[in-house]
Amino acid sequence: MWKIQLFKLNYDDREVQAVADVVNSGWITMGEKTAEFEEKFSEFLGLNSLLSTAVSSGTAALHMALLAVGVGPGDEVIIPALTFVADINVVTICGARPVLADCTSYDDWNISPKDIKNKITNRTKAVIVVHYAGWPCDMKKICHILDEVNGERIVKGKEPIKLIEDVAHAPGAKFDGKFCGTIGDIGCFSFFTNKNLSIGEGGMVVTKDEAIHQELRLLRSHGMTSLTLDRHKGRATSYDVVRPGLNYRMDEIRAALGLVQLEKLAKGNLAREKLFGEYRRWLYDVKGIHVPFINVFDRTSAYHIFPILLGREIDRNHVIQSLKADGVQSSIHYPAFRAFSAYQGLWSDGTPIALDISARELTLPLYPTMQFSDVNMVCNSLKNALRKG
Repeated sequence: MWKIQLFKLNYDDREVQAVADVVNSGWITMGEKTAEFEEKFSEFLGLNSLLSTAVSSGTAALHMALLAVGVGPGDEVIIPALTFVADINVVTICGARPVLADCTSYDDWNISPKDIKNKITNRTKAVIVVHYAGWPCDMKKICHILDEVNGERIVKGKEPIKLIEDVAHAPGAKFDGKFCGTIGDIGCFSFFTNKNLSIGEGGMVVTKDEAIHQELRLLRSHGMTSLTLDRHKGRATSYDVVRPGLNYRMDEIRAALGLVQLEKLAKGNLAREKLFGEYRRWLYDVKGIHVPFINVFDRTSAYHIFPILLGREIDRNHVIQSLKADGVQSSIHYPAFRAFSAYQGLWSDGTPIALDISARELTLPLYPTMQFSDVNMVCNSLKNALRKG
C-alpha cells in the first residue's frame, strides 16, 4: 500500500540469529540476556553509577518510576501537554492529578521550564519531561528551577520533587554533554516498534539512586526477592514477597534483539540526522508549513520523528489523504488529551501553544534506511498537497 512508510525496521540477519540463539538455548523468559542488555545499556549511557532495569514497555517504565517515588492520591504530577497519552495515563492510574504544562515556543515544542515553575504547588510530587521528537528539553533551566524549589522544601522538612525523564523519543540524545535519561532522578525509555531502538515491545528504566533501583527491581517482578532464573539455576529454592509488585519483566528474545539494536543505535541516529538535514533543505522556504527545532543549537537530537506545523489555513486531513493517494504514510504526534473520551473534562486552557500544535501537527516518514530520493518524493508529494489546498 505504501511507497514510503512512516517507519521501517532497521533489521538484518543479526536480529534473526539473535532470536534463533535464544530459542535454541531453551530459556526465553527473563534471564542472562536481559541482564546483559541492562549492563550494555548502562555502558552506552556512559555512567558507571547508572543502574538499568529492563521492562516490558516504556509505559511500564513510567508507571514503575511513579510508584518508586511514591506518587499516589492527593499528589500532582506536572507533564507536557504535548505528548503521548501514556504519560497522562500512568499519572491517572496512580491516583494522582496530572497538571499540564505548555510547550516552550513554536520553535521548541518541548515542555516550557517557565510553565513548569508556574504550575508547581505544595502538592507537586514529580515532574515528567518528554524529549519530544528526539530533541532534549532545556534540562539546565528545568534542573535549576527544581533545585531552587527543592532547596526550600528541604529547609521546611518537605520531600523534594522528583524529575522523571521520558526518553521514548531520545535514546542517544544529549544535553550539555549528558545523555538524556541520566540527568533527572529516573529515565524511562521505550523500545516500541517505531522507536530508534526497536524490539517490538519493551523499555528500560534507569537511575543513579540505589534505593530507587531496588524498589524498581521489586516492582518489576511481583515484589519477589528471587527470580525464576535463580531457582532454575539452583541459586534459590524459594522466595519472599516484600512489597506488592507487578509483572513488567522483559523476555530474553526482546533482550537479544535489544543488544543488536543497541549496536546499531549511534549509526542509525546519524542517518536520521542526515535525513533531517535533507528534509530541511527541501522544505525551508515552503509556504504553509513551519519546521520546529531548526533554530535549536545547544543540544544533540536523536531525530526520532520529523514533525511539521501546517499553516492555519491548511486542511490537515486533506494533506494526509493527498499524501496517502501518493503512497506516502503520515501521522499525528499528538492529539490533545481532551480529544479523547477519557479526558474530555480535562482543563487545558493554560496550554495554548500545545493545543494549537496538536491541531496542526503532521509527522512525515523518517527511519535510518530511508534514502534521500525518498525524502524528495515525500516533499514533492507534500508540496503538491499544499497546492491543492
